[in-house]
Amino acid sequence: MGKLPDLLTIGDVAARSGVPHTALRFYEEKGLIHSERTGGNQRRYPRAVLRRLAFIRAAQRVGLSLEDIRAALGTLPDGRTPTKADWARLSRQWQDELDARIDALQRLRGRLSSCIGCGCLSLKSCLLQNPDDELSTHGPGAPKLRPASEGGI
Repeated sequence: MGKLPDLLTIGDVAARSGVPHTALRFYEEKGLIHSERTGGNQRRYPRAVLRRLAFIRAAQRVGLSLEDIRAALGTLPDGRTPTKADWARLSRQWQDELDARIDALQRLRGRLSSCIGCGCLSLKSCLLQNPDDELSTHGPGAPKLRPASEGGI
């Protein structure tokens, strides 16, 4: 069977998008992209998959999970390819989540300096491992390191 019009092989898609074959298969398994199958069971992708892959990669770059991306793509009618307007609408929805992540990372950066030079990462006072001394209710020592049978968590 010859190459079908407007359909790309997995090799074509990988070469044009820069996404490895393995990732393409994984994205397809997760329902992020779709292919058609030839009589010989070979994958053929519509050209529009290239824009969909660009959308997926851009969303990953800003820290979105594949679940978030799949949910966003699921809002598009008939599984169509995202447009510029779709990206603008979806990115507005993600701004609060991204702002929260940025805030958490900035707080983490500030707390990280308290560990420099300490070396012990004390589970009693470490702001990274035990914020606000939450573990004090589990008794002395390192409850995260104790087996559960000995009162560890």
